[in-house]
Amino acid sequence: MPRLNLITEKDQIPEDKRHIFEAIASSRGQVGGPFAVLLNSPEVAGRAAHLGSYIRFESILSDVDRELAIITTSREFDCDYEWSAHVRLAKQVGVRDEAISVVANHGPLTALTDDEALIIQFGRELFQNHRVCDETFVAAKAKFGDQGLTELTATMGYYGMLACALNVFQIEPPPNIQGLP
Repeated sequence: MPRLNLITEKDQIPEDKRHIFEAIASSRGQVGGPFAVLLNSPEVAGRAAHLGSYIRFESILSDVDRELAIITTSREFDCDYEWSAHVRLAKQVGVRDEAISVVANHGPLTALTDDEALIIQFGRELFQNHRVCDETFVAAKAKFGDQGLTELTATMGYYGMLACALNVFQIEPPPNIQGLP
């Protein structure tokens, strides 16, 4: 049971903030998941949605790299909602089942491609150590360049923020969708 009211109808927020609800609904097709709780603070929801639109729909990261970064983040935060939503998207854009399994089970990176291992290692270091070692940083910079590395870091940070909201306010995935293993 969610710990805060879920805002799923625009009349649940003040009239002068309803444009934020409408913007979120139009960019994502509906208001749900983290935005249903973030709308308890419409300005936070609107600003988060704006950043999320860039990260999810306009970033220079490839779809595969972005979704692998997102599921790595969701697993590091043990966020069922985010995992269930993005593991499906990861499969759709071509993230290999082997990489998804390694992320899901906190498995070793040895059977992965160099690119897969790099993204997962980067995320694990970032969320477990709150830093990335020089070797991982140099490899990520060589792979992604300055802008791509910045966007990889921002993607993981953004989805980490969403995972915090989903976990703190106990937002679960719909019952017909399986969460983390």
